[in-house]
Amino acid sequence: MAYTSAMMDQMLVFDRAQVRRNRDRAAGDYAAHDFLKREITERVVDRMCDIQRRFPRLLDLGSHSGLLRRGLAPKLGVEWTVCLDPSDRFAGMASASGPAVAAEEELLPFAPASFDAIVSTLSLHWVNDLPGALVQARECLKPDGLFLGAMLGGETLHELRAALTEAEIEVLGGAGPRVSPFAELQDAAGLMQRAGFALPVVDSDLLTVTYENVFLLMHELRGMGEGNAIVTRRKGMTPRTVFLRAAEIYQARHGGPNGRVPASFQILYLTGWAPHASQQKPLRPGSATHRLADALDGTEISAGDPAQPGRNRR
Repeated sequence: MAYTSAMMDQMLVFDRAQVRRNRDRAAGDYAAHDFLKREITERVVDRMCDIQRRFPRLLDLGSHSGLLRRGLAPKLGVEWTVCLDPSDRFAGMASASGPAVAAEEELLPFAPASFDAIVSTLSLHWVNDLPGALVQARECLKPDGLFLGAMLGGETLHELRAALTEAEIEVLGGAGPRVSPFAELQDAAGLMQRAGFALPVVDSDLLTVTYENVFLLMHELRGMGEGNAIVTRRKGMTPRTVFLRAAEIYQARHGGPNGRVPASFQILYLTGWAPHASQQKPLRPGSATHRLADALDGTEISAGDPAQPGRNRR
């Protein structure tokens, strides 16, 4: 199931109160399950280092325990970082290393042009109004300020989603949503443009992690605070037979020679800048002063008339 821009405009996808409860429960033992947050935080910090620019005032949007602040300060010389997380417990943990606030990513409590950069790692995939959250982030940036977000994408946990769906159909005669829908790469690119960011760039990584069995994977997801928070999720206890059957399906389809099973995590990286007069602007179509053929030392060939339906081309 793709988390499309149409869904974000028309549907309440996530139960935000459940998102907060999941994160509050995870906070106490988060250090035992934060490997993905740590890995993506390191990758985000490396990307900011490549920009070779100072960002004195920074917002960590969806901070969890505050890993980003501790990773950025030594490498980038950030002078002042505010951590924001919807979980009271995570915000409390982050406050041990500096300013932190418990608030929603969709309702930012900051004045316009408050930050030189806003960074978000593994949090925005739980936001209902992602276009609105991105607009608010852009408004909180100073002109020419940087937004850099890393969120889970559509290929994430596709193995688990398929196994659970098939198991529920077999055992219960129907399936409810159990794995969060995630944004697709092309949707994320469009959202950055809609939010008014200049020079938007979206790319992705695919990380594969292996587990001894699917039950350890699900335990890990709960430890990350990534439990099911979809509004239309099946309420009440699920029979153990559903999970046992899902484990069988998962193992049969994806189990490796050593018996371990893989889990995929697609990471979408969203980069954009608050508009500023100094930024490069795209040229008007047809305004080029040099031919591509000259640059490539080749011969320009006319495209000719448009192709007709049913006509073959060699």
